[in-house]
Amino acid sequence: MLNIISWLIGLVCLLLAIPLQLPVLGLALWIVLPVAVVGAGIGALSSSNGGRNLNLLVIVIIAIRLSLTGGLF
Repeated sequence: MLNIISWLIGLVCLLLAIPLQLPVLGLALWIVLPVAVVGAGIGALSSSNGGRNLNLLVIVIIAIRLSLTGGLF
């Protein structure tokens, strides 16, 4: 059950992070990032690793995007 919740959180964060890759909307990634971290934490509590891995992938994508622009744009 926790893995399904983690998958849902990861999919929502991924769907939100994709349009936020535009330069003007970059600051909103700071809102999506903690949600993905919570999803990874929930995924770590489950017996499967799929949801956790999805959230970790979303975290890496967001972190790379924020590091390229200095976290502002």
